[in-house]
Amino acid sequence: MILEHADIRIDPANAADFEVAIVHGLSSVIAQAQGYCGHKVNRSLESPGRYILTIFWATLEDHTVGFRQSPAFAEWRAIVGPFFLQPPVVEHMELVNQAD
Repeated sequence: MILEHADIRIDPANAADFEVAIVHGLSSVIAQAQGYCGHKVNRSLESPGRYILTIFWATLEDHTVGFRQSPAFAEWRAIVGPFFLQPPVVEHMELVNQAD
């Protein structure tokens, strides 16, 4: 399993609308992608307007090729992209340990 970790910055004044949009985009676009295994969205308490989006993918290629190179990526960006103050910083990680 691969974890896509996206550090997203938005204008805090738009937080409520962004949260509606990201939930919509995740459920209607990303959740339909091949290799999608789940996600979580976290909002920072110390840095208003900062969100960490983690998407769980079966393989790195499911994200970097199957999703990023598909029309669904443009659809996703049309939903959430207008909120971004800057392009998100995205890294891919491997799960080392998780408590239940």
